[in-house]
Amino acid sequence: MSDDFRVHRVVTSGVLGAGRPGYPPGGIPLENNVFVVGDEKTALIIDAAHDADAVADAVGERDPLGILLTHGHEDHVNAAIALADKLDTHLYLHPADLFLWEETHGVERLPDFELVDGAAFSVAGVELVTIHTPGHTPGSVSFFAGSIGTLFSGDTLFEGGPGATRWEYSDFTQIIESINSRLLTLPAVTTVLPGHGSATTIGAEAPQYKAWIERGW
Repeated sequence: MSDDFRVHRVVTSGVLGAGRPGYPPGGIPLENNVFVVGDEKTALIIDAAHDADAVADAVGERDPLGILLTHGHEDHVNAAIALADKLDTHLYLHPADLFLWEETHGVERLPDFELVDGAAFSVAGVELVTIHTPGHTPGSVSFFAGSIGTLFSGDTLFEGGPGATRWEYSDFTQIIESINSRLLTLPAVTTVLPGHGSATTIGAEAPQYKAWIERGW
């Protein structure tokens, strides 16, 4: 691992659903976490939310090795094409979420590569391994960087519980199983960096597992 390896959280802001059925007239304001990981020479980007300029500024002059999308929801991909063009890099998304990508971007421009469970990406001597964690969406993934004890969980696991499963394609039972079998098995000291809000740890969340099941969300 490079001596100057770092994880940079970029908080971006946007409005979802303005003028669309089912949303307030002005839409819903939302902040997202975008993570730029790497050293002074290279970087990987996790998610592409709202503001391509802000994320590109965080990358700076480094070589961008790719944009890894945790899932296809609008707020995680709405800046993806603009960011990929700015950085001249590739987009990666699990194929089960292409239908969500197409709701935002249509079919004229698709992600460059498919994410699969176990796919590994290396940046500055740190390996990020893709973990398929369906439930929030069918193609939701998390990325585990074991050498730095960090999990990028997208909208699968937050401080206080699982991500939302209110859509017809979501599944609470499935997200609970994903978390239990794929994430809570990681070391307790693992830092969890979600797609929104504050960081937590596997050790802090694991004891709440049964309570999540009992409350049903």
